[in-house]
Amino acid sequence: MRYLMTTRPADSTDTAPDERLYAEMGKFIEELTAAGVLLATGGLEPGGILVTSAGDEVTVTDGPFAEAKEAVAGFALIEVRSREEAIELARRFRKIVGDGESVVQQVFGP
Repeated sequence: MRYLMTTRPADSTDTAPDERLYAEMGKFIEELTAAGVLLATGGLEPGGILVTSAGDEVTVTDGPFAEAKEAVAGFALIEVRSREEAIELARRFRKIVGDGESVVQQVFGP
């Protein structure tokens, strides 16, 4: 089962990660990669592009957007045996990075 885990910071303040965070995340990523669980990971630009549609009209709006706290800051695509395993990995991630929130969604398809 594949899951996409996305993360949002607790607030929009730009605080630089410290060496402890880099070290702990490095270990976590190495562990998941070695186990074949982590398929892809990355950070996302804060601005982004919003594409909306209504009927036949498609609108493209460049970011950044007013609600930056709702913007997804990063993602991880994982392959695990169960929903519970995905949740446990999200719990471990949140303990490393601290305040904020993550969304875990099952990915369907090939």
